[in-house]
Amino acid sequence: MAILKVERLSKTYKELQALDDVSFEFEKGILSLLGPSGCGKTTLLRCIAGLEVPDEGSIYIDGKLQTCIEKSVLVPPYAREIGFVFQNYALWPHMTVFTNVAFGLKLRKLPDEETKKRVRVTLDLVGLQTQEDRYPSQLSGGQQQRVALARSLVLEPRLILLDEPLSNLDAKLREEMRVELKKLIKKVGISALYVTHDQEEAFVISDTVIVMDRGKILQYAVPDEIYNRPADQFVASFIGHSALLEGKIVRVEGDTCLVSTPALANATLLCPAPRGAAAGAACKIVIRTGEVQLSSHRFENSQNVLEGVMSSRDYRGGLTDHRIQIGSKEIVVTSHKLCPMINVESGEEKIFLHIDPSAMSIILKS
Repeated sequence: MAILKVERLSKTYKELQALDDVSFEFEKGILSLLGPSGCGKTTLLRCIAGLEVPDEGSIYIDGKLQTCIEKSVLVPPYAREIGFVFQNYALWPHMTVFTNVAFGLKLRKLPDEETKKRVRVTLDLVGLQTQEDRYPSQLSGGQQQRVALARSLVLEPRLILLDEPLSNLDAKLREEMRVELKKLIKKVGISALYVTHDQEEAFVISDTVIVMDRGKILQYAVPDEIYNRPADQFVASFIGHSALLEGKIVRVEGDTCLVSTPALANATLLCPAPRGAAAGAACKIVIRTGEVQLSSHRFENSQNVLEGVMSSRDYRGGLTDHRIQIGSKEIVVTSHKLCPMINVESGEEKIFLHIDPSAMSIILKS
């Protein structure tokens, strides 16, 4: 049985369509809702939590109907057997760590001894067993995030909802906390729905990912499939560092196809053939530029080798972005600091690129 089932959910704010006929099922593990600001992911999360009322649709949690506009069913948030971690943590500033975590249990009128036991077990789980008498203002951002998580976990929910819980942390702590958070959720053994606009964060923490834009689900798959086989032009442009080019399929040969690309000086590239590929079909070519090889000498392999001019480079510490002009298109190729091209001067020198078919995917135009 799915821990979460959403059927035909829609929500409009004045003239803005925040959710547009959204449907999906989530079995277990960690599912991320990924997309840009305003795509509808937080609205969807709040509808699941019962904090927003959709205009249409139904929501089931662990097989139980929680929201159904047609049947006038709207279970209140406190009765949904879920936990919710807000973006700003929403901790009570006048309460200690212990009383913040115990707050939900007090509302449920649990005996004091049972409350103390469950709070201390949960604080130990999140590594805050020595901080129970401190106030939120005396904690670091990472510690406050753990208190917010503990406050949800102590209620032993079937499903926990997290709305960009790491967005207030600095970059280094954010990287550390997302790994810790994933380990903690797996250790507790509950399922989680995680909202983020950060692709890397979604891929690290999630078992599966939903990519959204303009209130619609564009792709629902494991991170590897979304990265390597984007199902939509928006997904391809939003995920990773990619070049998106117009193309036309020249010929299909088994599981590969030849595609002409006018922008790259009319080069013909050997690419993986998508389902339904046919000669003459218009398409988009997605090139994952972090997987492109560079050399100042022509590659022995003549297939998928392009010639260009490196106009500039952008240094990013361990990585460098090489800006290379090929025909009418500038391709930005990201390489590791040990790449020999790091030592090649920018200018009018010829640069050769080798694009393996595995670094590309094709999206057919409808």
